[in-house]
Amino acid sequence: MTGTQQLADDVGLRRYEYDDEQTVLAADLGPGRNASVDVLDDAVIVVVDGEQYDLELSGDARAFIRNGVLTIEVSQ
Repeated sequence: MTGTQQLADDVGLRRYEYDDEQTVLAADLGPGRNASVDVLDDAVIVVVDGEQYDLELSGDARAFIRNGVLTIEVSQ
């Protein structure tokens, strides 16, 4: 199952759910944007161009940004 929500005004966050109880969230932040991501307990903190976005999660998560694409992998 997939779904879309907004991370920022101009950034959509896509959700992919897989049969092995793994969920992947992905967002194309675009080139040249100053962005970082950190996982703290049950939350992911994303900072894009000085704006902070907090995402609450349930499960073990790892997050990274590569080539302007934010990926958050959550295992139940």
